[in-house]
Amino acid sequence: QVQLVESGGGLVQPGGSLRLSCAASGFIFSNYAMSWHRQAPGKERELVASISPTGGNTNYANSVKGRFTISRDNAKNTVYLEMNSLKPEDTAVYYCRRFPNWGQGTQVTVSS
Repeated sequence: QVQLVESGGGLVQPGGSLRLSCAASGFIFSNYAMSWHRQAPGKERELVASISPTGGNTNYANSVKGRFTISRDNAKNTVYLEMNSLKPEDTAVYYCRRFPNWGQGTQVTVSS
């Protein structure tokens, strides 16, 4: 069965960086687009970034453009989200997705 396991979340100060990882299994990883989403308390889940199966095409929410980078390693069945210049408004649970499946999420808290 499809499994998506996120890691790398934590507490970071404003302006700091984190790298999230999502280890995938149960399907042919290189055949599927992958995406990262987030959900802040009291808000709807939103798309943060997506990446094509080969990694050649990426898309970002306007709120993270220039600060976040999505990438993937098809040999390791892993998708990453590099997050720089973090802001308090980036605080959320971050989820990995291979439609229609979701990971369990990892908490990112940006606070001084």
